[in-house]
Amino acid sequence: MQQTEQNESDRTESAMVESNEERLRREVESLKRQLEEHKRQLKPTHAEAHVGAPHPSRSTLMLIVAAILVLVLVAFFAGYAPRRKREGTIVAEASAQSMAIPTVNVTLAERSDANSAMVLPGNVQAITEAPILARSDGYVKKRYADIGDRVRKGQVLAEIEAPELDQQVTQGAANLQQTEAALEQANANYQQGKANEQLAKVTATRWQHLASKGAVSLQENDQYQAQYQAQVANLTALEKAVAAARSNIAAMQANLARLKELQSYEKVTAPFSGIITVRNIDAGALISANSTLLFRIAQTDRLRVYVNVPQANVAAVRTGQQASLDFSEIPGREFAGTVTRTANALDPSSRTLLTEVQVANPDGVLFPGMYAQVKLDTNRIKPPLLIPGDALITRASGTLAAVVSADHVIHLQNVTVGRDYGNTIEVANGLEEGDAVVVNPTDVVREGAKVNPVPISEKPAAKGAGAR
Repeated sequence: MQQTEQNESDRTESAMVESNEERLRREVESLKRQLEEHKRQLKPTHAEAHVGAPHPSRSTLMLIVAAILVLVLVAFFAGYAPRRKREGTIVAEASAQSMAIPTVNVTLAERSDANSAMVLPGNVQAITEAPILARSDGYVKKRYADIGDRVRKGQVLAEIEAPELDQQVTQGAANLQQTEAALEQANANYQQGKANEQLAKVTATRWQHLASKGAVSLQENDQYQAQYQAQVANLTALEKAVAAARSNIAAMQANLARLKELQSYEKVTAPFSGIITVRNIDAGALISANSTLLFRIAQTDRLRVYVNVPQANVAAVRTGQQASLDFSEIPGREFAGTVTRTANALDPSSRTLLTEVQVANPDGVLFPGMYAQVKLDTNRIKPPLLIPGDALITRASGTLAAVVSADHVIHLQNVTVGRDYGNTIEVANGLEEGDAVVVNPTDVVREGAKVNPVPISEKPAAKGAGAR
């Protein structure tokens, strides 16, 4: 503004000087014309020359010459001298401006608070979520639940009609009865074999006694002794048959129990209390065991939120640490959470630590799949320095900050930046606490330049640079 006013003043002064010069030039021209006119009047005609006309006096000529000189001097001092003075003033001002020390605004690099809040994006997931598949082939007889329904543990969600499985259960029960009958027959055979063995034993004992007295022949005694041994072997075989029949019964009972267990899956129940998030079947739909997805259920009374903590902040995260969650869909409300576990290993692709934060959801206002802003309060042993965001200089050599030394000389320092808070930014390396950093550096800020530092808080408000 001042430069514009100065230019306007110079143009006005130049116009005034040019006007004076024109006026003096016209006056000089007028005096010259009067002098010529006077000379013509004084010049004698041819007739008067012979008669001897009078010549102009010397004093008259000197007076005219003096007047001309006076006009020339007046024109010189009124035009040329002011112009030379103005040009000298401009040159002097330009020289003084080039020699003047530029003024820069500086602020001190200060430590950030030891207690810092780290805000990270997170994905909300159900604490427990499971797909529900059919365990038996058949058709959907009836459906009792739909998406969004809150169900209890053990509640029936659907019924499956499986006639083939029902026939298998009936056949299994018949096979069990048949095996039980076979066991009874084996027991009867065993009892008969046992009686035969006892009879053979008594007979063999008697013939052995008679043979020892010579009452009977040895051939007959050997025959009865062999019959007794055959009955003993037969009794052992009958014992094995009874054991086999019992094993068959156990196998049939297990098979029948398996079939009945599969038959129980004809009623699809909820494995835990939660919300039905997916429903893929309807009445009459054909389903295949272990492949058809019937429902998906999620437990949402407590949710887990996964966040990825950067490597630089991994040391500040620990199990049991308190956290708070904000949701843009629920303004003005903050949810309390707790860090329950971490992966204890960094993802090599992103250099982040997967961290789980659990949050209670008793009123069900939060849903799986939501986006959350997770704020973790961290206590840093050595907090980084903070400087204004517009104090950084980005060049091909890297990120720099202009530091003013005690002798008011600029030194450009390479810095390593941390988290960006918008108006301020963290500096991990490159600066010391208390360094005077130039704010909003211009072209005058260069290595080794002499400057006049002005703390930003002392900058006059009239110049439009209040404290940042």
